[in-house]
Amino acid sequence: QVRMVESGGGLVEAGGSLKLSCKTSGIIWSAFSGNSMAWYRQAPGKQRELVATIESSGGTNYADSVKGRFAISRDNAKRTVYLQLNALKPEDTGLYYCQHPSYPNTWGQGTQVTVSS
Repeated sequence: QVRMVESGGGLVEAGGSLKLSCKTSGIIWSAFSGNSMAWYRQAPGKQRELVATIESSGGTNYADSVKGRFAISRDNAKRTVYLQLNALKPEDTGLYYCQHPSYPNTWGQGTQVTVSS
């Protein structure tokens, strides 16, 4: 059974930092390392939005709203993807999820990020 377990969220003041982790299980190493991974977030009352992706090659892409502030990375040996959040703003508040493209309907419980002004 494929699972995503997100962690690392919390309550921080604007300008602060957090590092999120997403540990996957039930995915064989080649399926993890050979695919992209993505982080999404969902703010209260809003639709889930794509925040960042990382390709199997290590190439990255970011939503314009987080470019220059967030950094996605991966550790294939641990089947884990990370999201470093810097210079946080109140509008970054939300529930953060990771996703594997081969399992688009598989979501974890998410990790809550709350940024106070």
